[in-house]
Amino acid sequence: MKKILLLAGDFSEDYEVMVPWQALTMLGFRVDVVCPGKGEGEYIKTAIHDFEGDQTYSEKPGHLFRLTASFNEIRLQDYCGFYISGGRSSEYLRLNKSVLSLVCQAMSLSLPVAAICHGPQILVAAGILKGKKLTGYFTVKPEVELAGGIWVATADDEAVMDGNLITAPTWMAHPAILRSFINLMGTRIIH
Repeated sequence: MKKILLLAGDFSEDYEVMVPWQALTMLGFRVDVVCPGKGEGEYIKTAIHDFEGDQTYSEKPGHLFRLTASFNEIRLQDYCGFYISGGRSSEYLRLNKSVLSLVCQAMSLSLPVAAICHGPQILVAAGILKGKKLTGYFTVKPEVELAGGIWVATADDEAVMDGNLITAPTWMAHPAILRSFINLMGTRIIH
């Protein structure tokens, strides 16, 4: 069974954990959802970000999500893809040296790496964006450009692919980012 690693944390965006986990599991992948400092069976709290006409998203309590694997037990070479959820968790996960090491290792192994919404903040902190084209939630554009990334403006439902890196601005882009992600892993979907 092919395995995918999905990085999440407290206050990851609810849809950006739930939808990839469910969709990729439905396709037959084993999806190990992990959070630094927590083990398999423990919970993270998610947040729901909605777009209601304000200058940015609103935030509401999400769900409790039960982690499916322990962060400290993962071996990246056992995975065929690495998915980084977005939301406020990216703000603090980018400070974790083990997370940054994991991102660098995934890129050096040329694993398909997907990052959505605020997830690119973790890519910035890992120092792997120089010359890479990507997108994310519009507020991370300055960070991406300061890190040497090439910002691509997209609609909320589009994804950007550059080599093994796939990014998207919001959960509205799940069909685009997930389609590109699984294509990079050799799985095809009939359109």
